[in-house]
Amino acid sequence: MFQKVLIANRGAIARRVVKACEALGISSVAVYSTPDGGAPHLAEASETYPLPGQHASDTYLNQAALLAAVDETGADAVHPGYGFLAENADFADALEARGVCFVGPNSKWLRAMGDKVAARELAERHGFPVFVGSPRLEGLDQARQLADVIGYPIMIKPSAGGGGIGIRMVNGPADLEAAMGQARGLAERSFGDGGIFIERWIERARHIEFQLLGDGGGRALHVFERECSIQRRHQKVIEESPAPGIDRDEVLAMADQAAAFAARLGYDNVGTLETLRAGPADYGFLEMNTRIQVEHGVTEAVTGLDLVAVQLRLAAGEPLPPPPCLDGHALEARVYAEHPRTQLPATGRLSVFRPPDLYGVRVDTGYQVGQWVTPFYDPLLAKVIGHGTTREQAIGRVLVGLKAFEIQGVHTNIPLLIEVLQDGEFLSGRLDTGYLTRFLVKQSG
Repeated sequence: MFQKVLIANRGAIARRVVKACEALGISSVAVYSTPDGGAPHLAEASETYPLPGQHASDTYLNQAALLAAVDETGADAVHPGYGFLAENADFADALEARGVCFVGPNSKWLRAMGDKVAARELAERHGFPVFVGSPRLEGLDQARQLADVIGYPIMIKPSAGGGGIGIRMVNGPADLEAAMGQARGLAERSFGDGGIFIERWIERARHIEFQLLGDGGGRALHVFERECSIQRRHQKVIEESPAPGIDRDEVLAMADQAAAFAARLGYDNVGTLETLRAGPADYGFLEMNTRIQVEHGVTEAVTGLDLVAVQLRLAAGEPLPPPPCLDGHALEARVYAEHPRTQLPATGRLSVFRPPDLYGVRVDTGYQVGQWVTPFYDPLLAKVIGHGTTREQAIGRVLVGLKAFEIQGVHTNIPLLIEVLQDGEFLSGRLDTGYLTRFLVKQSG
């Protein structure tokens, strides 16, 4: 096992890695930017290391600064968390060249899955279902021809990056050129790669993802699925496990297919295979995230696994854990510093910040009272996770947790989350990726 792990991240995931390291008897090094100087995990880590600067490009995305931190602290492993450099193959290679372990899959999987077009083709070659789509687009004429074959409406997507950035829906030929320009421009600015492709638009699709673990030796297992259809701007807001209203034989068959795909690849460490579900037993590959997910706590709640500890153990060469059983139901609501109606980010100082301490409720957060919520990073404040024997109980526990969460100093989306969790359509399990848009329209009407 590792002696010292440097955490190349911030917020809730940095705090989560500190906790896992402590449980495994590993020293932790928390790097931090100037705005994050008051973060609670800094007092919990074994060591801290400043990254002077405010912007991500100067700190958590600054490979030279992070590598210097590794050298100076003597860390023998780096946990990248999620976002920032978590799926950056060059960073992983630079660490390996120093004899330092990157806590994640081999860099070849970071590269293979980092390009969505290449990842789709890889999935198709290995027998995992994909929906109709295009290769990387070269120009407008090619896009028009392919769009006519696929049939409108379509989605224009960046081939790199994630987080829903750059995705554009196109209803007809007249909108194609403008959508391509917007998607390409955002992709270039956000990911340094303007590549785009076309994918079939699926009406009322559900977003179902499968948590996978691989040992790199041809063995892999799934630890069930997560339902992630409640989204805004293609970014998840509420996640749960198991997926409600889907036959268990159907979803477990897809989970087995996902694990078999990972095993055939020889995938190592933790990963998540994301799919869209168009209807019963009709799934298509969306992407594979080669890192821990924001919503990993949902799976931890229903399996008892510590997925961050599993990451560390697998990276250290330990075997896969035994397959766990599914225990009850868990649901996560993401609390953002944003206006509940416009969903635009909010900034300010947290004059009050009191997470609930309740039975069956877990709160993952990287903030504490007095800390500033700045415009420099993602506005995620906390994740409230409820676990119960039934879906209804899990929802109820999250509702109680959200109502008991005291936050002053910034606007939050807690009022919106509470309304959604009490909505009849949500409670009945009639979920799809367009749900939140329809809900907001209904509320504004």
